[in-house]
Amino acid sequence: MKKIIITTALLALSALAPAQAQEKKLNAWQHCGIGAMIFTDNGVAAAISNIIWDLGTTAVTSASASEESCKGNRVVTARFVTETYNELENEIVSGEGAHLSAMLTLMQCDVAATPVIRAQMAETVVGSDASHVVKAEQLFTIAEAACSAS
Repeated sequence: MKKIIITTALLALSALAPAQAQEKKLNAWQHCGIGAMIFTDNGVAAAISNIIWDLGTTAVTSASASEESCKGNRVVTARFVTETYNELENEIVSGEGAHLSAMLTLMQCDVAATPVIRAQMAETVVGSDASHVVKAEQLFTIAEAACSAS
């Protein structure tokens, strides 16, 4: 497993040089995914973050599906919330965690919004019979509103 991660990291880093030479060209690891949202001004850090997070699959998928999806923070955040909803739900209940921190970072939101998100989730989402996707959408909407207010 370590060999796969190291090999993938080296491939991604080697792909950065041509992308930096041609500023217009899209590099999935550098310009897409969670890494690009967190490290907006550091392509190498973005690539490494994407590889560590999920071996870059989210970044590559978003780039291949649509280059525009790499540019939209809301799209990346919504996808992240959908893909990690179960972890987010548990971490919001406890008030802390890596997924919650990542979501707040992607939303450029202060941790002070967490109690508001938790309270609104308890009222509408937790215990609901809604589908996973509907719950994720509700969480995204709640978090986005809480972050806008704080």
